[in-house]
Amino acid sequence: MAPRANWKGFLRLSLVTCPVALYPATSEGEKISFNQLNQQTGHRIKYLKVDADTGDEVPNEDIVKGYELEKGQYIEVSKEELEEIALESTRTIEIDEFVDRTDIDPRYLIRPYYIRPDGKVGHDAFAVIRETTREMDKVAIGRVVLTNREHIIALEPMDKGLVGTLLRYPYEVRSEQEYFDEIQDVRVTKDMLDLARHIVNQKAGRFEPERFEDQYESALIELINQKRAGKTITPKERPRGENVVDLMEALRRSVSGTASEPKAAKKSVKKPLKKAAGQKEMLMSIQGTKPAKGSSSKKSARSQRKSA
Repeated sequence: MAPRANWKGFLRLSLVTCPVALYPATSEGEKISFNQLNQQTGHRIKYLKVDADTGDEVPNEDIVKGYELEKGQYIEVSKEELEEIALESTRTIEIDEFVDRTDIDPRYLIRPYYIRPDGKVGHDAFAVIRETTREMDKVAIGRVVLTNREHIIALEPMDKGLVGTLLRYPYEVRSEQEYFDEIQDVRVTKDMLDLARHIVNQKAGRFEPERFEDQYESALIELINQKRAGKTITPKERPRGENVVDLMEALRRSVSGTASEPKAAKKSVKKPLKKAAGQKEMLMSIQGTKPAKGSSSKKSARSQRKSA
């Protein structure tokens, strides 16, 4: 079953319009997440919205947004006033132009969404927009309002639907000159380039995301399982970077295969987990430990916290 739509409205190309819905294309729900606890009691930490001066808790209905003009001076803006900013992109993605995919700087990409027709009508119009974009090998650029903000959105065909990627505005992208100006101008010799090209050719491949394993996530699972089993946690040696003294010699050794690769690099060739849900399944049972029947989850969690 598809998740709940983040946005519903209309996709329009000139006079061609169809109802569509946007769904998040990515999820971090399978990642390990932690709660903050009071170490003395084991209880969860609760956050309250309080008045900065009085310290009194403020109910949600009394909270408004404010723009700070100067220290301690604000202009209040109500929810109703924000809703009165009537942008057409609140309900319609108007395609403004079509561009080449290579024209979009990767720094402008934010997050992807799946777009499909909403309901039983409009499939023909949706297909026309999708297939025209596919045949022309272009990316459609429009605007959409999400989370009370108008975003640029880039639309591309994918299978029977579209993928819409939110884009940043120019003022949100920092200039590279702030960071690159101090990089020294270095002359790279032909011999160095030849050796480096050989290394690249040795490592050439295709990007296959399923081959990659989230090693930090796996390490978290291992840590939690060890603590649940009451095992002593022993710190592992941290990887250390090699100090390159002779760059040419390092390149030659890399080409000949005599250079020792760090352990972290060797781990990357391991087979990944079969599915994302498998990570949580690894947390469900531990060899040699079975919870007692009828014990509450809170009591079990409390006793395990103590033993850890």
